[in-house]
Amino acid sequence: MLKKSILSLSVAIGLFFTACSKNDNDANALLSTNEFVLKEISGKEYVVTKLDNGFALKDQKEKIVILDIFATWCPPCQAEASHLTKLQEKYKDNLTVIGISVEDDINSTKLQKFRTEYNAQYPLAGSSENRRIINAVATTLNIGRNFGIPLMAMYKNGKLVNYYQGATEEEFIESDIQRALGK
Repeated sequence: MLKKSILSLSVAIGLFFTACSKNDNDANALLSTNEFVLKEISGKEYVVTKLDNGFALKDQKEKIVILDIFATWCPPCQAEASHLTKLQEKYKDNLTVIGISVEDDINSTKLQKFRTEYNAQYPLAGSSENRRIINAVATTLNIGRNFGIPLMAMYKNGKLVNYYQGATEEEFIESDIQRALGK
């Protein structure tokens, strides 16, 4: 009986310490697997929620959301930045663009340089959560993990409107924005 008590106590203590994480202060550690906290280079956090067949910004579900998966070294990604900025400005009340870097451990300085050089005047996320949301988007789109960039996925009310892989003309994106707005 004493051996069972000691064994039970050992298991309980082991589970207690195993469940503790060094990232307890990380907002993502406290969220469900359907929520992603993207940290913008200014420090602002955006909570993206995965719904049945898409994604939405928490507290902004009525807005169109473009998740732009990019790399700072990618020429088509660099070229699209100013186009996405124009669309963000033109549809500011109805659209939120969030750039999500595929580069692991990218620092804010490099993202700020990309913003300045290529006029990317929309939130750019370089957080540890990027890889998880990138994988979730790719899985939802059924394109696998080895996809071309830039990859833009457009959602309205948490439902996919369209997605674009590779260089895409601004007019195509704007046409889908207007369609999503019912124009």
